Amino acid sequence: MKAACPARRLVLGAVLASIAALPVAAQEVTLRFQHFVSPKSANPTYFMQPWADAVEEQSGGRIEVELYPAMALGGKAQSQYDMIRDGVIDGGWVIPGYQPGRFPEAEALELPFMMPKSGEVASAIAWEFTQKYLADDFTDVHLIAAHMHGPGIVHKKGAPVESVADFDGLRLRGPSRPATLLLERLGATPVGMPVPAFPEALAQGVLDGGVITWEMSPSLKLDELTDSHTDVAGDRALYNLYFLWAMNRDSYEALPDDLKAVIDANSGLMASRWAGRAHDTGDVEGRDEMAAAGNAITTLSEEATDEIRAIGAEVTEAWIEQVTARGLDGAALVEDVRAMVEAAMAGEG
Repeated sequence: MKAACPARRLVLGAVLASIAALPVAAQEVTLRFQHFVSPKSANPTYFMQPWADAVEEQSGGRIEVELYPAMALGGKAQSQYDMIRDGVIDGGWVIPGYQPGRFPEAEALELPFMMPKSGEVASAIAWEFTQKYLADDFTDVHLIAAHMHGPGIVHKKGAPVESVADFDGLRLRGPSRPATLLLERLGATPVGMPVPAFPEALAQGVLDGGVITWEMSPSLKLDELTDSHTDVAGDRALYNLYFLWAMNRDSYEALPDDLKAVIDANSGLMASRWAGRAHDTGDVEGRDEMAAAGNAITTLSEEATDEIRAIGAEVTEAWIEQVTARGLDGAALVEDVRAMVEAAMAGEG
């Protein structure tokens, strides 16, 4: 074999050196996040999409976040947590209460008249509570945010609810165990149901109404499917719901450190408040749309609200007994949430 001539060796060496000098291609990833509502509803509009845009921009385009609404990648809203845990999707929106009894401590946040009507303030409390009590429950996913919506409203066909007696016999959708416990004590027949099934159940006459937020009303067409909307008096919500925005743990751990830092910069208390604020924005818009449709909008009297609040207190005491029987300190959980709420609301003032 002939030896390479010096000139050829010089050319080959120059080519190899130039290749070695080229920067290594930066890792690029696509993250598929799924949720179970319309892309036009408040959280996708004011939190999820802006969150995705921020992550993409701050990563220099190296992270692409694809958002899939209405469970477009398959599965049911109730299975969302497990789909994230198992890597079926890279991330998404979870309502732990859709699996009653699985995360019992989280229900302390959802009890009647526990949370302020501000979704942003309630979400700050939710993040604090999650870090203190629920971190061990969610170790098999990577938490980005824990948040809550604004006040839950009673939406129904026909005349508005104006007293406790008006609940008697109504078939009402409830989103969580605490909410259905309250509806039952009020004399209604509660039907546990995830949000995607609510409009069809109303249209088919399976339900007389249900409890959900103002912000979800337009995307569920509650201006057409219901006639009246009732809130309680005061600055506390009739009920509230706890959410997670989470990633598959392996998907997060597979990111290089600089891309993990981008996710981290858009996580935690800041992201939780952001998600709650999205609901507050949507609540204003949703209420305005229901009013523009000519639907009846009612706030219960202080007397009627006090009567419901007393029934809600019975629900809370029953919940304390139930979770204490499971080995949890239910009274301490409720006391701590109340202290967090008082501190947060004082801080807002």
